[in-house]
Amino acid sequence: MGEIMEPLSTEILVILIAVATYFLSAIPFGLVFSKMAGLGDIRCIGSGNIGATNVLRTGNKKIAALTLLFDTLKGAVAVLVSHHFTPGHEYAIGFLAIFAHIFPIYLKFKGGKGVATTLGVYFAWNPVLGLAVLGTWIISAKLFKISSLSALVAATLAPLFAYFLKVDPAVIPFAALISATLFCTHRDNIRRILSKKESVIS
Repeated sequence: MGEIMEPLSTEILVILIAVATYFLSAIPFGLVFSKMAGLGDIRCIGSGNIGATNVLRTGNKKIAALTLLFDTLKGAVAVLVSHHFTPGHEYAIGFLAIFAHIFPIYLKFKGGKGVATTLGVYFAWNPVLGLAVLGTWIISAKLFKISSLSALVAATLAPLFAYFLKVDPAVIPFAALISATLFCTHRDNIRRILSKKESVIS
């Protein structure tokens, strides 16, 4: 009889999940789906971003929705897989999924802004936290009519939500790190908001 294979150590599993998370989360679904639908290179229109908001500027709502769904899922799936196989590491893996979306190797590290992937990560970390963040975005969008500003408001409040909802304390520093990251990815948006040149939600 052959020798029974020993289970992989936690350290090796974490490394494998981290590598898989990066390469899968780096897939630019907005670009992929747009090209499959015959919409061309999404980076050549609108803001040049690969996210759902810019895909929507093509006028194809189905492809935009599909992009939003898959960008959200890649964050959620990474967290859930990590939680199942290596519990305790899902917070770092969640941030890695967001990082991969923003800096994808497939596009020379020039990716999206990370909002949809962040939402997926928050829902996987804690569904109530995810709902609070999503609800904040919706309310802000109705008040300000600016998608990027709504994302920044939700990102800013996320660490506070994590604190008051009494979720795992480990979430709070990662939520703060994500908030800082989204402010960096939205630098141009912030400049346009301050100069009142940012596009509004129609």
